[in-house]
Amino acid sequence: MTTESTPVRAGYHVVGHRGAKDLSPENTIESFRLAEEIGVHELEFDVRLSADGVPIVLHDATLDRTAVDASGRGLGPVAELPYERIRTVDVGEGRHVPTLTEVLDATTVFLQVEIKAVDACEAIAAVIVDRPQDAARIRFTSFLPEALRRMLALAPHVSRGLITHRYPDAERHPDGIEQVLAEVEADAFYCGWEGLTDGLVARIRAAGYEMGGWPVRTFEELRRGLALGFGGGTVDDPRAAMDWLSRARAELAR
Repeated sequence: MTTESTPVRAGYHVVGHRGAKDLSPENTIESFRLAEEIGVHELEFDVRLSADGVPIVLHDATLDRTAVDASGRGLGPVAELPYERIRTVDVGEGRHVPTLTEVLDATTVFLQVEIKAVDACEAIAAVIVDRPQDAARIRFTSFLPEALRRMLALAPHVSRGLITHRYPDAERHPDGIEQVLAEVEADAFYCGWEGLTDGLVARIRAAGYEMGGWPVRTFEELRRGLALGFGGGTVDDPRAAMDWLSRARAELAR
């Protein structure tokens, strides 16, 4: 729930999913810069760890999907590769997998830093501790409660948000999602659309959590989130989403 460390935010935020992933190779510096140029309020990206302990910005556990040719495929888990090798792989338009530090250097907006592997927590926290000026624009997010518990211990001054595919998610969270939110002292809850109701959203927000639904891939989804009072939504095409936001605000103002 809301604490003194929670970033001060207002209104609906368009969040660039892995940057501007429909317009530029995902999770690359160029994708993040393009999303910022378009006008997103936030960026979302994924962090893993290389074999030599470098926090890298990559969604998948391997490079097989994002590598543009065979030289970057079949290399196995990135957790078993040194960053020097990972960096040589072309992930689109000659771009490479950036480090967390590089992304912090290249961006200016609020960041949702999704932790994909619990063993990356210490290295991620070490980067942020050395950059106190960035802490106020970061929220650590994860599907993994243990990752958020680790970040609570390692960097308690940085905001945290839980992500789930649906509500309720009894298989992943048998004790209930609200219990997890409380345990990790989260500020936000990001839920897939399945199971989201007006009553649930009202209850979560009344408890002091920022709420978000994902993904936002249509005008209707963005308009629904805006009407529900969501803090924002992750979008694959930020150029389209910025237009949707203007249209939805105009409709709701009538």
